[in-house]
Amino acid sequence: MHKVFINPEALPDWKEFFTQVVTVENHGVKTVHISGQVGVDSQQNVVGAGDLAAQTEQAFANLATALVSAGATFADVVKINIYVVRYKYEDAAVIGEMIRRHFSASPPPACSLIGVQSLAREEFLIEIEATAVSDSRADHQPSPRG
Repeated sequence: MHKVFINPEALPDWKEFFTQVVTVENHGVKTVHISGQVGVDSQQNVVGAGDLAAQTEQAFANLATALVSAGATFADVVKINIYVVRYKYEDAAVIGEMIRRHFSASPPPACSLIGVQSLAREEFLIEIEATAVSDSRADHQPSPRG
């Protein structure tokens, strides 16, 4: 079993707390574990303060960056966990739109949508973590979409 710990420069530097992406390769299968992505840019500035749609879009953009860093795409994602601060039923429409946009080329992954009281910083409205699986022996090239 081979583990690789990745902190892409295009993502915020949180390495004092956690690794952004960890890949585990075993018997030709690569599993990619992506830490929760939030609505911040690479300098940890919140994108879309108070705006769930903007933060969701940025969190998915960060997820795409994380996937590419591990040689994976959205098509490789098998599970996502989405945490939403003070979740309301109408939030599902915003989140569902982003899921459909990013997983339109393949069936959507398994998903848990969980309402929470708060996240790591008061400004964060959403956090998305993912697990992807691919054949590490294949010549797997990420698509431009991530």
